[in-house]
Amino acid sequence: MAEIDTTYDSENIFAKILRGEIPCNKVYEDDHALAFHDINPQAPVHVLVIPKGSYVSNADFTANAPDAAIVGFMRAVGHVARILDLDAPGYRILANHGVDSGQEVPHYHVHVFGGRSLGPMLKTSD
Repeated sequence: MAEIDTTYDSENIFAKILRGEIPCNKVYEDDHALAFHDINPQAPVHVLVIPKGSYVSNADFTANAPDAAIVGFMRAVGHVARILDLDAPGYRILANHGVDSGQEVPHYHVHVFGGRSLGPMLKTSD
């Protein structure tokens, strides 16, 4: 089994947001997570939820975070969807992992998309 890469860059933009060095348009914050509007939204509602810990990816987070942090983070994601009134119409949660997925910031995060019909998950190839 391959080892999970947990090399964390403490100068990434989300680390700076967590430290208060860069402002964000905050939606929600608790002991486990911070949620804020994406600066380049891909849907009418596009919010990022990040854990308050130094985790590179979902693999790193689920392997190394304390159980309370994992549960608290997932509850925060659900709470954010409720705050944004996305439960009834529906929403999408997306987490990218690594280069092939298009992960741009090396800090684990979840995108919450909503506000319109989002269509199929992935385009089919011709």
